[in-house]
Amino acid sequence: MKYALIVEYVGYYPVALMCRVLGVSKSGYYRWLDRPVSARGQRRIDMEERIKSTYEEFEAAYGAPRLAKELSELGHLCSVNYVAKLMAEQGIKARNGKGFRYSRHSLTMQNVSDNLLWRDFLASKPNEKWTTDITYIWVKDQWLYLATVMDLFSRKIVGWSLDTSMTERLIKDAMKMAFSNRKSGPGLIVHSDRGVQYRAQSYIDYLTSNNCRISMSRKGNCWDNAPMESFFSRLKVELIYAKNYRTIQEAKSGVFAYIEIFYNRKRRHSANDGMSPVAYEEKAANAA
Repeated sequence: MKYALIVEYVGYYPVALMCRVLGVSKSGYYRWLDRPVSARGQRRIDMEERIKSTYEEFEAAYGAPRLAKELSELGHLCSVNYVAKLMAEQGIKARNGKGFRYSRHSLTMQNVSDNLLWRDFLASKPNEKWTTDITYIWVKDQWLYLATVMDLFSRKIVGWSLDTSMTERLIKDAMKMAFSNRKSGPGLIVHSDRGVQYRAQSYIDYLTSNNCRISMSRKGNCWDNAPMESFFSRLKVELIYAKNYRTIQEAKSGVFAYIEIFYNRKRRHSANDGMSPVAYEEKAANAA
């Protein structure tokens, strides 16, 4: 489809030039952009986003068979062939093929901490156990990166940061918000995966200066951070895939409303006896 090809290269070449080369009109292209999407087309769009998100979540290590299994287990049934076709169209493939070589340096894991949680996601009070992670959000033609901090007592998101680059600053900004919002004491466990951002020395020093105990998941084991994985899954199903944001500002506004208004204050959580995180904490405070 000529119009789809133009969309793919917007930002690289002028729209007028691409329309002229492909023999279509600009007005026709813009009408096509505003057209209603068919159910089949929307399913394809949603699946492309899910494939991109899952592919990045597993750091390009999964090919079509594993991606198809991962998506199916999350409730998005799909065949290996369908996933492989969409991956080929997007030019993405697993980095574990014959052409990929791991260097000694890539296997170095500095600043790795023990897993203090061991999947014990229950907390007896606020600010006893926090967990943090990063997820990817595709907006039109680029990635946004969302770092969040969750208090496991109520599953409330106490800190978050959204940016166009996945850096140490991203996770530190999320943690700064969490410390600003909460009165944490010595001994707070902060759990994450082993991502390079979470192993950065200045980030480690920042947590240590705030009297935190650092905990990390085992290598390649996403279930060691299951509550955060569950939150990201809900966020994408209930917001990102449904809205299909086309601008960064739209995405930022949507994420703010979802976290601060809907998830923390309205959404009922099974781990909270059917109460929202804020309501659960208020009930616990009144009972104390």
